Amino acid sequence: MLRSTSALTLAAVLALAGCATSSPDVISRHDTQRMSTVVDATVLAVRPVTVDGSQNGTGGVAGGVVGAVAGSSIGGRRDSIVGGVLGAVAGAVIGNAIERNTTREDALEIMVQLRNGERRSVVQAKGNESFGPGDAVILVTTGGKVRVSRAPGYAPQDGNAPLPRPLPGTRG
Repeated sequence: MLRSTSALTLAAVLALAGCATSSPDVISRHDTQRMSTVVDATVLAVRPVTVDGSQNGTGGVAGGVVGAVAGSSIGGRRDSIVGGVLGAVAGAVIGNAIERNTTREDALEIMVQLRNGERRSVVQAKGNESFGPGDAVILVTTGGKVRVSRAPGYAPQDGNAPLPRPLPGTRG
């Protein structure tokens, strides 16, 4: 019974940890059917980074419960109480570590230059698109979150692609 409870709890922690993502290819349901701001830019540099894992407490709570159950099965009545407390503490620490490690993401820091000359940096999880210096991109801002995507109609030409021209009657 204890082994199946531990496995079930660990599976729940891992499933919940897998729900969080900062992938530019995954759009939050909350951000659908909302108008986004789009700004043209050119990639200056790209470097790989790691986004630290999050800890919302789910791993600690799940680990604490599993540890308490496991620890309480040790010895007699007095030993089982001490074992339960120690198991809960150890389980919470291990659960937090598991949650933090399973929510870490490989990401990119993308340095861009806007048409007005300003420079910006955006960190986002690695997605399906790759970027390199000189690439024409767009910065899409929705609900305070920004993601970088290839500019529509982008066709690299010897690594030096011009920014797309603004449509007539619009500001660029």
